[in-house]
Amino acid sequence: MKNNITRRNFVKNTAAAGLVASLGAPNILFGKDDRKVRLGFIGTGMRGRNHVSLAAIRDDVTITAICDIDPESIEKAKEIIKKAGKKEPAVYGKDEWDFKNMLNRDDIDGVIIATPWLWHTKMAVATMKAGKYAGVEVSAANTLSECWDLVNTYEETGMPCMILENVCYRPDVMAVLNMVRKGMFGELIHTECGYQHDLRGVKFNDGKSAYGKGVEFGEKGYSEAKWRTLHSVNRNGDIYPTHGIGPVAEYLNINRGNRFISLTSTATKARGLHNYIVENGGENHPNAKVKFKLGDVITTVIKTANGESIIVSHDTNLPRPYSLGFRVQGTKGIWMDVNKSLHIEGVSPAHHWESTDKYFEENKHDLWKNHGHKAEGAGHGGMDWFVVHAFVESIKRKAPTPMDTYDAAAWSAITPLSEKSIADGSNSVDFPDFTRGQWMVNKPIFALNGEY
Repeated sequence: MKNNITRRNFVKNTAAAGLVASLGAPNILFGKDDRKVRLGFIGTGMRGRNHVSLAAIRDDVTITAICDIDPESIEKAKEIIKKAGKKEPAVYGKDEWDFKNMLNRDDIDGVIIATPWLWHTKMAVATMKAGKYAGVEVSAANTLSECWDLVNTYEETGMPCMILENVCYRPDVMAVLNMVRKGMFGELIHTECGYQHDLRGVKFNDGKSAYGKGVEFGEKGYSEAKWRTLHSVNRNGDIYPTHGIGPVAEYLNINRGNRFISLTSTATKARGLHNYIVENGGENHPNAKVKFKLGDVITTVIKTANGESIIVSHDTNLPRPYSLGFRVQGTKGIWMDVNKSLHIEGVSPAHHWESTDKYFEENKHDLWKNHGHKAEGAGHGGMDWFVVHAFVESIKRKAPTPMDTYDAAAWSAITPLSEKSIADGSNSVDFPDFTRGQWMVNKPIFALNGEY
């Protein structure tokens, strides 16, 4: 693949593709394609292996190389690839920086990055500089400086960086996207979202106890507990915002006719993780003395350029059922996923909720109509298939990714901005304009063609 794919070329190529489609040549844009996409993987832990599994079963993908410093994770990934009937990949992982040697290969078109959060930006930037598409797990960045690193590197190299936000492909989320675009909720006024998920059994796990009963983390921890829990020790902000804000950003056309203007964040006291250690390890366990900085519930309110408000919640340290807490409210109606209900003025019974079932069936997105059968059995209800599919198809077509570098920066920036707001007594913090004004003329790109 050429390494000089510029933004201008992308615009030119995208316009040409649209012209071809309008002239009725679906075999070029949407039809069968025997081109092979050559992928590399940095990070083959549980999340990385999920991506490896989905890529390995595709006829249009060759897995050239994999990289991880954990030999067990490498072997498990190699076994997945072998079972799929694919050639054994080259292996990298002699140290934490061996991924750079992998990126020097000229037989890799794109790289999927699924490593601990602090490595995401470093690896995505190195991937783009190596002339390869970067697909980076969430969140894509930890600091504002890293957000700008992603944007600046993309603009310097022309190589895309796709944030692999799978919830944007959730079937109900996509049905609501169709309804929003059809104007069924009227003009949007307010949205809510978040990450509300009891992760105590993930944050404390020694690899020996049953899931949810271990109380170890850091060097003594297993899997994500080795690194994820340290963020709760050292940081106080919304440290995992993109599962909620990604879909909402698509509803509100963020970076494409709209943008985040400012936010305020508030943190509760921190009790959940300490209590969990005491209940499962006892008051005398060494970790019972750890002081956790992360508030149990973080509430962020974002103001947009077009006048909408967004509430984003982070709630992972207390006992609770899972929910992303979506709410979409406009001048003509409202949807709330927690009760799987909606109300459309003039259609629904007055002042009463309706089930979403018939609405979601009538407004099923073309992506699910066309490819839902292929996503059966894939992780997270099938939506993991779509995010890998979109990455592969973008590379194959040498096209922009449907969730791009500006999305990665804007969505991820909620973390450092929420930390700053909380540290400043919940004062308002301005949002950078990562598009440098282009949001005013950019058009929506996500999930428009029904193919990826």
